[in-house]
Amino acid sequence: MAEIVLKENKMLGEKYYSFKHKTGLDVYVFPKKMTTSYALFATKYGAIDNKFKLAGESEYTEVPDGIAHFLEHKMFECEGGVDAFELYAKTGASANAYTSNAMTAYLFSSTEKFYESLEILLDFVTHPYFTETTVQKEQGIIGQEIRMYDDHPGARLEKGLLQAMYKYNKMRIDVAGTVESIAQIDADVLYKCYNTFYNLRNMVLVVCGDIEVVGVEKICDKILKEAPNQEIIRAYDDENEPTEVYEKRAECELSVSKPIFAIGIKDMDISNDPEQRMKKAYAMNILNDILFSQSSEFYNELYERNLISHDLSYAFEHTKRCSFNQISSESQNPEKVYEFFVAYIKKMQQRGIDREDFELAKRTIYASCIKSFDSTEDIANNMVYNLFDGADILDAPDIISSIDFEYVSLLLSSMFKEEYYAMSVVNPIGKEQK
Repeated sequence: MAEIVLKENKMLGEKYYSFKHKTGLDVYVFPKKMTTSYALFATKYGAIDNKFKLAGESEYTEVPDGIAHFLEHKMFECEGGVDAFELYAKTGASANAYTSNAMTAYLFSSTEKFYESLEILLDFVTHPYFTETTVQKEQGIIGQEIRMYDDHPGARLEKGLLQAMYKYNKMRIDVAGTVESIAQIDADVLYKCYNTFYNLRNMVLVVCGDIEVVGVEKICDKILKEAPNQEIIRAYDDENEPTEVYEKRAECELSVSKPIFAIGIKDMDISNDPEQRMKKAYAMNILNDILFSQSSEFYNELYERNLISHDLSYAFEHTKRCSFNQISSESQNPEKVYEFFVAYIKKMQQRGIDREDFELAKRTIYASCIKSFDSTEDIANNMVYNLFDGADILDAPDIISSIDFEYVSLLLSSMFKEEYYAMSVVNPIGKEQK
C-alpha cells in the first residue's frame, strides 16, 4: 500500500488524503459526506502545448493547433466500437470532459456505483485507440464544431480579446484549432501526443465524496500500469512578449441584437511562487468587486446612462503562463463605455479605494471561497486547477485572510495602465463601424 499523506485545515474543517501510486500517478481523495461523488482524471496538457520534446531528444516536435482538444474527443471511442458513454450508462454516472489552454480533464459524477464508474474512467483514458478512418471522421465532426464556435458571439469575443492582448503568448491559440490545422492531424501524431502527455506522471486523479482511500487505490492497482519516467520539455516561445497589449481593438460582426464587448487588462507581472500567485488572484477578485460590482460607481453610472445591460461580468485569470483581467457586457456604444472605464480608473487611482469597501469585498470573497467547499464538483475542479499551478486549495482561506488594504491599493495603481488595455467587440451584422 502506498504511503498516505493527510493535509488538513482545522479552521476550515476540511481535509484530503494524497498518495503517489506505484505507477507514478498522483492521487487525491477529498472525503465529503455528500450524496454526489465526483472524479476528475486530468493531464497537464492543453492548447498551448504544441511544441515539445522529451529529455534526451535533440529536436522539438511541433504539432497542429487544436490537437489536445481533438485527442480529448477521440479518447471516448474505445476499440471494438464501444463508446465510453455507453459504459457509464450502465453505472448511472454522468460523464464529460474538457480541454483548456493548459489542461485536459475527464470527469464523472455519480450517486451510486462510484468505484465501478472510476474503473471505467481510468480504463478508457489509459487505452487509446485511433485509426486513420476514425480520425478522418472526427475531423469532419470537429470541423463543424469549429464553424459553430466561429458563429458563437461569446467565443468570438474571447478569442478577439486574447489575440488583441497577446503577440506571442500561446493563449492566442484557439483551443479547438482551425479547420485547416485539424486537417493535418493523423493517427500517428495523436499517438505521439498521447504517449508524451498522457503519461501517468504528468497526470493527476482527484476524487471527492463519500469515498475511501483504500477503495480508490484498489481500482488504481487493478487498472493502471507503471508509466515510464520521462521529462517533458515544452517550448512556448513567448520570452519576447511585450508588457503592453499587441493591438488595442478587435472587432467582428455576428448575429447579435446589440454589440457585446470585453475590456482586457494585460498583466505580465507573474510571480514564480504559487502562493503569491494565489494571493494576487484573490486580491484582484477583491479589487474587482470594489471597482465593478453592482454596488460600484462604475456599474451604476453606466447602467443609469443606459450604456450597459443589467449584466456586467468581470474575472481575473492568473497562472504561471498568463494573467489578465476582463470586464464584459453588452452596450449600444462600447467606445463610450471604454472612455468611461479609462476615466473611472484614473479617478479611483487618484482618490484611492475606501477601507469599508475593501473590508466588505474581502468578506464576500472569503465567503465565496468557503462556500465552494460545499460542492464536490467545485472542490475537484478547484483542486486540479491549483495543483497544476503548484498551489493548494486548503491554503486559500488563510491566504485571503492575509490580504491587506495596502496590497489591494497597490494593485490598483500597478495593474491598470492604458498601455495594458485592449477591447474586443462583436457588432451586429451591418452595423456601421465608428
